[in-house]
Amino acid sequence: MHLFVYPSLNDNARHYLLRELPAGTTTTFRQDLPEAEQAAAFQAADVLLGNPPVQWFTDTPAQALQFWQIDSAGIERYQQVRTQAQVANIGDFFAWPCAETMVAGILGWYRHIPELAVLQEQKKWVGAPIREQLGLLRGKRVVILGSGAIGQAVAQQLTGFACAVQFLARTDPKAQLHTKEELLAVLPETDIVVNCLPGSAENFFSAELVQAMSSGSLYASVGRGNTTDEPALIAALQAGRLAGAILDVTAQEPLPLDNPLWQLPNVVLTQHSGGGQPGEDEGKVDILLRNLRHLAQGEPLENEVELSRGY
Repeated sequence: MHLFVYPSLNDNARHYLLRELPAGTTTTFRQDLPEAEQAAAFQAADVLLGNPPVQWFTDTPAQALQFWQIDSAGIERYQQVRTQAQVANIGDFFAWPCAETMVAGILGWYRHIPELAVLQEQKKWVGAPIREQLGLLRGKRVVILGSGAIGQAVAQQLTGFACAVQFLARTDPKAQLHTKEELLAVLPETDIVVNCLPGSAENFFSAELVQAMSSGSLYASVGRGNTTDEPALIAALQAGRLAGAILDVTAQEPLPLDNPLWQLPNVVLTQHSGGGQPGEDEGKVDILLRNLRHLAQGEPLENEVELSRGY
């Protein structure tokens, strides 16, 4: 078996992987190769870890590929890829940290933590006037877009703040909302919208939905940047129609320097860091190793996906 490792693993995760792989496995790490040789090494693999460029699958397809362990939850970029290999994603591995980032951003926004951090750097004591501006997350009315692992983790964490949570999900019978029309009806009475949608829901949160939000509400997004009408969101923030936004994802990443989101004081940007956690690389290796054992024993894979469906 020949394994091609696309992500740049830290030393501990790399040594762990090499130590635990089945006997007879040969491994090539992209980070060890000159750029000109990387696609050819990918082409020779029968097991793949990571998320290589889509173009590699058309320009230099890996004909021998038998198993592909994607190291993200989102797979929408690969929907047009055709492969005979079995494919799995990383499932809910990033769900809890992503949810913590959203809740931390929302809570920090209400408690003015970003402003206070700047004042600390400036050694400027303001005190009492800031107290008068502080809000509470407690008891807020929240709509979570998407009832998958991240959305469920957000809801679980918000229970400690006695928030009233509703889910929007097209096919989940347990969700309270199932259509855009139902969402439009509740947005005027919603305090916080948390977008956990996958990239396949492109431009779902449209200008119409942005405009339906109440003037004091917050918009938070941790799904994919393409699911939000970003110009409409920026316009609403600039005009004060929305109170603020907490964005882990944006339409273009890294965010261009001329994007207005950098300058808006009512925006918290967490720079697609939401999934970060201790042992992240080692956790990805664990998932790969478990699935290799499942394959060897003829068992179902963890988090197997069908690329054409996007999940």
